[in-house]
Amino acid sequence: MSFDRELLSSYPKAPGVYLMKGAKGKVLYVGKAKHLQKRLRQYFAKSPDSRVMIPFLTSKVASIDTIVTTSEKEALLLENTLIKKHQPKYNALLKDDKTFVSLMVNIDHKWPMIKLVRTKGKPKGKGKYFGPYTNGYAARQTLEIISKIFPLRQCSDAELKRRDRPCILYDIKKCVAPCVNKCSKEEYDTYVTDALSFLKGDDDSIVKDLKEKMKKASDDLEFEKAQHYLDAITKIEHVTKNAKSLVHLQKEDLDSIGLYRKAKSVLIAKLTFRSGRLTTSDHYYFSDIAEEDEDLLESFLLQHYLNEDNLPKSVLVPFSLPSGKDISELLYEKLNRKISIFSPTKGGKKKLIQLAKTNAKMLFTQERHDADLKESILEELKSKLKLSRLPIRIECFDTSNIAGDDPVASLIAFTDAEKDTKRYRSYKVKGEKTDDYHAMKEVLTRRYIKAKETNDLPDLIIVDGGKGQLNVASEVLKDLQIVSCDLVSLAKEDARHDKGLTRERVFIPGVKEPITFDKHSPILFFLQRVRDEAHRRAITFHKARRKKRIIKSALDSIDGIGPAKKRTLLSHFGSVAKIKEAKDEEILSLKGISKKDLAALRKGL
Repeated sequence: MSFDRELLSSYPKAPGVYLMKGAKGKVLYVGKAKHLQKRLRQYFAKSPDSRVMIPFLTSKVASIDTIVTTSEKEALLLENTLIKKHQPKYNALLKDDKTFVSLMVNIDHKWPMIKLVRTKGKPKGKGKYFGPYTNGYAARQTLEIISKIFPLRQCSDAELKRRDRPCILYDIKKCVAPCVNKCSKEEYDTYVTDALSFLKGDDDSIVKDLKEKMKKASDDLEFEKAQHYLDAITKIEHVTKNAKSLVHLQKEDLDSIGLYRKAKSVLIAKLTFRSGRLTTSDHYYFSDIAEEDEDLLESFLLQHYLNEDNLPKSVLVPFSLPSGKDISELLYEKLNRKISIFSPTKGGKKKLIQLAKTNAKMLFTQERHDADLKESILEELKSKLKLSRLPIRIECFDTSNIAGDDPVASLIAFTDAEKDTKRYRSYKVKGEKTDDYHAMKEVLTRRYIKAKETNDLPDLIIVDGGKGQLNVASEVLKDLQIVSCDLVSLAKEDARHDKGLTRERVFIPGVKEPITFDKHSPILFFLQRVRDEAHRRAITFHKARRKKRIIKSALDSIDGIGPAKKRTLLSHFGSVAKIKEAKDEEILSLKGISKKDLAALRKGL
């Protein structure tokens, strides 16, 4: 059923939002317009639209709903709400489940430290946060630079309490050892203040302050301290000298947005400048997009900044936006924060836009190369393994146990040749028999009974092992009457002295001889990556269960040591072995631990 173009004349000549729907009523695309009827006629005009995706979109449209609004601004906000609600295929949608890495300084602690934290949305804990960085490498690199310049502690709170002598970081001058009072509180706080200033981008004032301290230390004949200040100054100047060309003269907080489009795919690059310094670069890649560049960017700005905590004062965009003023007003109404959105035409800010455009084009090329490479791997996998379909979603299983104890299994998933961690699962094997075959049968049965009920079946199932595991998996799929999934097993060939290396063998149902690959084959590397990920997860889960059982048997058998006291002991010492090694005074210093408990511990451990 296709859309009846005769209906176009019946649509309102007013501002509002339109929802294009498919034959089953699913929303395919949401858009806004100053004049709904005119905009909808453009989609179905005789002269083809310049956007590649429009013919694909209109061929799937069965009906169009409209919502009239009182203004374009109201339409803009409603469009944003409906995109998030319906998640249409042909709109650019920012995922709100992304986690971010930030640098956090626990300033409420007596001896503050800087550490990496990963948060989803706005950080909830106490402390001062810097970031967020969507790029974890950039955050770790920043932390590494700070640790070289400012000798703050890097140990945990528990380790800080336990220490009775400095660690190696003190010897290599990367920590001033507050754990054993090698520095005064005043001296330590000075380092914390300077580190905070550095994170805020205030390099000049830090260097000026350090030079004054160096001169005073030198005048007081404290040459070792003066040398330390000189080292810090040198490191800061070395770190910042190459970034000076990217520092905006006014030292504003601003974001520069670049956009690059080719056919049905678009990439938006965002450069973040804080206090004039380029702090991070993020990018967002979209495919099968029907929106025009202006609509896409307006939608992006609303989706992004309504959920952003680290807000700039200005957002530079690559071209003028008809609704730019409306977006600024909406952000002010929602966030009580005035953000200027404009397209610079000259000066330093225009150079920042050009820089963002260059980044967008470069990243787009990289994304397309990666996407093409992944697609070619999946195509070759389909051909080599004689699969019935392209393995867009793969699920791989592995089991783990030691002499039958604590049997577990893991399920990992790959979608479009990338890890799909939301679909990862870990299973405790419940059956009486705990060999690998029975474990595999139980877990596959549990997984695919549920998957069949929810219509959540993968394209390809991989089991770790040889023909035995493959036969078990085939039997499970046959019993469950699942015929839409391809199935293979992956096993290592026994090492041979004349080869020196092992090769992977892939077994396929109904085929006697296994398929092997050249040791340099990208298909082989991909299959190994999938299998190794399943193996890693199974081993990790098994170790965790085994450790929990060992700890339980060691502490829970001791009279008077209940769950609360066990938590206290383990959180402080970290392991049963360290509880055994601990001095009596240290154990008794813990809240809730009595002399009677100490005696029971000494007897039981």
